[in-house]
Amino acid sequence: MSEKIVIIPTYNEIENIERMVETVMLLQPSLHLLVVDDNSPDGTAGVVEKLQSKYSDRLHILNRTEKNGLGTAYIAGFHWCLERDYKYICEMDCDFSHNPKDLNQLIEQCENGSDMSIGSRYVGGVVNVVNWPMGRVLMSFYASKYVRIVTGMKIYDTTAGFVCYKRETLDSIGIDDIKFKGYAFQIEMKFRTWRKKLKITEVPIIFTDRTLGTSKMSTHIFREALFGVIELKLKSIFGKF
Repeated sequence: MSEKIVIIPTYNEIENIERMVETVMLLQPSLHLLVVDDNSPDGTAGVVEKLQSKYSDRLHILNRTEKNGLGTAYIAGFHWCLERDYKYICEMDCDFSHNPKDLNQLIEQCENGSDMSIGSRYVGGVVNVVNWPMGRVLMSFYASKYVRIVTGMKIYDTTAGFVCYKRETLDSIGIDDIKFKGYAFQIEMKFRTWRKKLKITEVPIIFTDRTLGTSKMSTHIFREALFGVIELKLKSIFGKF
């Protein structure tokens, strides 16, 4: 049984999924991949199921019946992995905005003592983003800064979705109590880890905007993150977190 696995949530990623699977499978012979598909109408799950004949012991799929948010997809994936005794559990996007090769660095950080390692666009004040319009870069950068100010977390890329966790971290932070479903989910996961005083390491990466497929960002997701941060902080102050 492998100790390492990466979870990739998918919804209509037919343009990217086969290349992503093949790329991850080449990284380390011991690395497993779990695709959590939210009933993609474009046939994403079917591509994964066909590839399982090639990577039967390393490629897994969790089919869900509906699209119910990024956070719930990851939590379902976390439970699947924890039930199977993986020690290092990663999360990343399917659109190649995260370079799969950087998984090796994130896993290595956790093997060397970190409880959470983050693929960070903004660590050290450097903005490592490619193909985003300047307005979106600034919005993302200052959104992370806003989260740091409100929560007090010493994390530069608070909204990052490229992360490796030790299984003990997921066991300890209460993943079944996670409230948020969109990108605020990523903030809440870091906040819960930080509140437990666990070791968090940021690894600088280059983030490249997707070239194929469609972004899942929406105004609802943005609002959830904006106001959810305040809710997290208030709950922690009044002992209701």
